[in-house]
Amino acid sequence: MSLQDYDWSTALTRPSKTASSAMLALGSWVILLTIVNLVNGAYSPGFKVLWLGFLSNGALGDIYTAHDGVAIAVDDIVFGILGIAVTTMGVLGMKSAVEGGVAAWFKNLPSTFAGLFSTEHGARKTLADWLIVVGIAFYLAWSVQNNTWVDPGVFAVMIVPVAFGVGLNLLDVAEA
Repeated sequence: MSLQDYDWSTALTRPSKTASSAMLALGSWVILLTIVNLVNGAYSPGFKVLWLGFLSNGALGDIYTAHDGVAIAVDDIVFGILGIAVTTMGVLGMKSAVEGGVAAWFKNLPSTFAGLFSTEHGARKTLADWLIVVGIAFYLAWSVQNNTWVDPGVFAVMIVPVAFGVGLNLLDVAEA
């Protein structure tokens, strides 16, 4: 396919493996946050996030409310549907980008992070994979320990190693 034949509709209907992986990860994270918010409250101990207010920095309402155990806010429904939609787009994209779809992608996931326990693919691959794992592990450990899943400071700290790891992995792929 020449560059002239490649149009936006093709890009939107046949997303890449990388874009589909990102949508799966983001959608899964949104679903996790929705579940944590419903069960325990994701803002801080005893408080749940009101997603519309949180994501708009208070422009669309309050940012948090007391978690009383059973109340489901409209924000939870909207955020949950968003998570399901993004995950579904990732699954559908993976279906067209990878032979065997999500099952084959998931089965091949250990080879995606082959640099974790081997320098066979080079020191840059090893560093990249460990940066991603350390960033995600930091976010999960800090969030579980402090029962606060939406702290912007934690996002700011964890995104640096994750972004560098993803960037280094993309650099390896681009050079191949």
